[in-house]
Amino acid sequence: MVSVSIQVRTIYPARLMPSPTHIIQLEDICARFDWREVFGNDQPVELDLGAGDGGFALAYAKQHPEINLLAVERLLGRVRKIEKRAARFGLDNLRVLRLEFGYTVKYLLPLDSVSIAHIMFPDPWPKRRHWPRRLMQPEFIRDVATALKPGGELRFTTDHAHYFETATQALRDANALKPAAEWDWSHDPKTDFQKTFDVEGRATHRARWVKL
Repeated sequence: MVSVSIQVRTIYPARLMPSPTHIIQLEDICARFDWREVFGNDQPVELDLGAGDGGFALAYAKQHPEINLLAVERLLGRVRKIEKRAARFGLDNLRVLRLEFGYTVKYLLPLDSVSIAHIMFPDPWPKRRHWPRRLMQPEFIRDVATALKPGGELRFTTDHAHYFETATQALRDANALKPAAEWDWSHDPKTDFQKTFDVEGRATHRARWVKL
């Protein structure tokens, strides 16, 4: 079952209901987005899949006003927190969606439309019996690739060495993207996870794959 935050007061013919907030309110969860309808412009679109409390998304959107950023998060409390801070900072290039990541990528993203998909520190599901729950699986990667425009990138970051190993193998098995040199992440905002791991001295693993 897909959990969707929908607040319905008036039924509109448009697929996205008018909203004064940065939260995307869906009327139809079976039709792909029109990015101009979502953001009101034609700037390049990037994704933050698993936005958490929004630390990266908020700082990145502020740092890059030339792009639009869709932050996807499943927990309502986190979505509301991101929305409040986005409104406070006046980040018109940021939208947040409360929905499951796989469904969003597979059914809602326009084909060949995304510049960069950021996936940072997803749940590593460390127990062996839980490995099938890991986000980075070949089918999911192929769906991300379908949403990426030619030259678009998937940027994956984790602190979990085994997850990085299996994710890299999943990227190979998907056979939809090509490995590329690591991006210059030195100026990227840090998530709370990254800040904690830096203090603890834990290694961070990164991979960049590109759609040709």
